Amino acid sequence: MSLPTTPTASVTCSALTFRWPDGTPVLDELSLTVGTGRTGLVGANGTGKSTLLKLLAGRLIPTRGSLTVGGSLGYLPQDVTLDTALRVDQVLGIAERRAALRAIEAGDVAEEHFASVGDDWDVEERALAALGSLGLGRLDLDRTVGRMSGGETVLLRLAALLLRRPDVLLLDEPTNNLDLFARRRLHDAVDTWRSGVLVVVSHDRELLERVDRVAELRAGSVTWYGGGWSAYEEAVAAGQETAGRVLRAAEADVRRQRRELEEAHVKAARRMRHSRKMDAQRRAPRIVAGERKRSAQESGDRLRAVQENRLHQARERRDEAAEAIREDAEIRVSLPHTAVPAGRAVLSAHGLRPRFGALRDGEFHIRGPERVALVGRNGAGKTTLLRTLTGELAPLSGEVRTHVPLRFLPQRLDVLDEELSVAANVARAAPGVSDNEIRARLARFLFRGARAEQPAGTLSGGERFRAALAASMLAAPAPQLLVLDEPTNNLDLSGVRQLTTALDSFEGALLIAGHDLPFLTSVGITRWLLVGEELRETTAEEVRELLEDAGDG
Repeated sequence: MSLPTTPTASVTCSALTFRWPDGTPVLDELSLTVGTGRTGLVGANGTGKSTLLKLLAGRLIPTRGSLTVGGSLGYLPQDVTLDTALRVDQVLGIAERRAALRAIEAGDVAEEHFASVGDDWDVEERALAALGSLGLGRLDLDRTVGRMSGGETVLLRLAALLLRRPDVLLLDEPTNNLDLFARRRLHDAVDTWRSGVLVVVSHDRELLERVDRVAELRAGSVTWYGGGWSAYEEAVAAGQETAGRVLRAAEADVRRQRRELEEAHVKAARRMRHSRKMDAQRRAPRIVAGERKRSAQESGDRLRAVQENRLHQARERRDEAAEAIREDAEIRVSLPHTAVPAGRAVLSAHGLRPRFGALRDGEFHIRGPERVALVGRNGAGKTTLLRTLTGELAPLSGEVRTHVPLRFLPQRLDVLDEELSVAANVARAAPGVSDNEIRARLARFLFRGARAEQPAGTLSGGERFRAALAASMLAAPAPQLLVLDEPTNNLDLSGVRQLTTALDSFEGALLIAGHDLPFLTSVGITRWLLVGEELRETTAEEVRELLEDAGDG
């Protein structure tokens, strides 16, 4: 399907429907219009945000309905993959013009060279400026993608899009896998977006603060909120407070109507008994008694019908009010056996030199219920350090000792057996724990009833993370050191809240490698370590200052 374009930058969907080949519905009769400015598209995992962007970008074909994208379009997918042999100038789309410029500078005045350049004589300067604005100024245009980090690859792809100056720019979770410094560069790029349509799907609260409006995709429709993330949260909270009052009033009305219906039944029965008693006392003729009985029944039936109709309407109002209440369930679990006495040695490393990264001869200690954050640039070796500390990788030199039970939740979540159910995965990590106890604990991780029997391979991204978290936190023996590598990647904002509440109940030590400063702050980090050639103690304030310097540099 080709997408029609119009001169004005805009995005319009009309009765847009999409189903996967197996018939699973994702979007049904969705209609919306996005005008110029910065729009943050939010919603729970599985509501269809990424699918909508793929439809707009032409990567998927709608089942029904229409799409109109006004102007040129740029799209940054959630998973950016580039041929490692490509040069930077090829990714930027300027290789042909660069070659033509070189030929002209060398004295070759062939007409095709001037045709290639057109009016774009400053293409290299503009390309370098675009790279510099995203913190990639040190990249040579002849460098190959294979010599770049994953975060640099994402920023390079974004630079290529910005260089084209599209009228409509779609970004799907652009801060995933970006370090703190790269995130700041991307935040700056969104800040400076001044023309056209920008739609960004993200769980990055700091990024969402920079949009002009928030569009929430929920229950198959879009609701608009003016302002950034904080304004959206305030509006939702106020709406939920009102919805709660309306629901409570509707429930009270249902109870009142139910009582009145019961009273109507009682009154009708009393009238019938009274009528029969009076007829017996007066010895009324059977035909007269029958007429009075029918009249009383009809009167009682009319009264009950009125009351039943009122009760039905009250229930409909209650159900409608209940639909406005959000069900962002939170994980509530008690984990007293994870507690570690203050000051007790949890993990220690001496003379540590991991296989990758810049760290040399590192000393590393965790004590008591400390909550430690590892921060640093992409490629600094945070993941390698975690895998070395947890015993997944052997160091080149030095030793690591753990003094308490440890569980590691890696980015790739490969702690789950795809073929086993959620309950079976937890049982595998907790031998000796009864099936009933496992199911009771899983219910607190929002896997209730049949959901606990769902195979791990069929879970959504958010469900998969919850299952992996449950298998780690509910393990036996209970972990007293929990190690997490970029835990908020690919989690929606509801999932981040669920993770935060789960970690609130964990009483042991935490070691988290992450780039999400608001999340790290929310879980009560007590020590901040900057990963580089050495592990350096730092603070959240210093990290923010480093980001400011990165933004100004």
